[in-house]
Amino acid sequence: MQTIPCQRDRFAIPADVHYLNCAYMSPLSHRVSAAISEGARRKEAPWEYRPADFFSICEDFRGRAARLTGAGADTIAIVPSVSYGLAVAARNLPFGSGQEVVTLADQFPSNIYVWQDLARRKGGSVVTVQRDAGAAWSEAVLDAIGPDTGIVAVPHCHWADGRVVDLEAVGKKCRSVGAALVLDLTQSLGAMPIDFKAVQPDFAVAACYKWLMGPYGIGMLYVDPRHHVGEPIEHNWINRGGSEDFTRLVDYRDDFQPGARRFDMGEKSNPPLLQGASAALDFLLEFGVEGIAHSLGLATEAIAKEAASLGLIAAPIGTRAAHFLSLGFPDGVPAGLTERLAERQVFVSLRGSSLRVTPHLYNNDADREALIATLHGG
Repeated sequence: MQTIPCQRDRFAIPADVHYLNCAYMSPLSHRVSAAISEGARRKEAPWEYRPADFFSICEDFRGRAARLTGAGADTIAIVPSVSYGLAVAARNLPFGSGQEVVTLADQFPSNIYVWQDLARRKGGSVVTVQRDAGAAWSEAVLDAIGPDTGIVAVPHCHWADGRVVDLEAVGKKCRSVGAALVLDLTQSLGAMPIDFKAVQPDFAVAACYKWLMGPYGIGMLYVDPRHHVGEPIEHNWINRGGSEDFTRLVDYRDDFQPGARRFDMGEKSNPPLLQGASAALDFLLEFGVEGIAHSLGLATEAIAKEAASLGLIAAPIGTRAAHFLSLGFPDGVPAGLTERLAERQVFVSLRGSSLRVTPHLYNNDADREALIATLHGG
């Protein structure tokens, strides 16, 4: 597989800025910024915004999301955030007294609070698994799934250390005990391949502002067809059947738009967000997730190799996601490192005694060299 050339010219990143922090927030490309501006300008002339536009703009985004995930467009709902999507999942999954929700230790809060609330209300519990040092998360998750497991709520890779969960194995174990599988793919979708047909999640959500390269405040929710008769967490007009006919909106109806559309957020027809997110998905679709994962894996491996010569520790690809590098300091974080990084305009994330380094296609050799020089103390 060929390496994708550096795409820095598509982004407004100054030459002296070394942004290796996509897991925090991706920069917007010129094309995405232009699409957001174009969408905003549509409201300058609302007399030109037709009723059909409320729907077509959503379906344009939904279709791209379907192409990226390999799932049908009918399985994609438009949501504003991960917490919204997880609230939909919690509303629609069976969970009773004595059952357990399996999660990862130090998992991102949005994928914890909703399950703590569900467990309190239903008389269940949240089981937090710990991985062995140096290991991926898969074995710990698989060991935790048993007859009392009602829901397994995990990411594809951990947001802090990039260690992976074997979702196909976890999905198979869930099905064997009758547990539901809910995924937060915010730190992986768009940069890490996933086979939805093989994994078979009940719900999977991803915010667009990280590896999907889009604006803040928009995301996608995959809903397995077996839940398409479920209950949304809000009741807005546009998700009801026949809402395309503005002349009959007060002919109130009990039926919904087909598929996962019943779970779409209210005021989803937001041109700046949807057009920006669609343009971002076009960027990813241009190269394909497999190609992006390959190229980002080469980039993180190059950084890991040079960091190893400085005594820093990194997990191999396979234990960690290819796009996600965590550099460990065996003797603790060196004094003054944060200040040196800021001075050199090297942007990464410090997580405990590790440095989270997450490049993308806009990074070049100069970015890697600046990071290594800073770690070396130069």
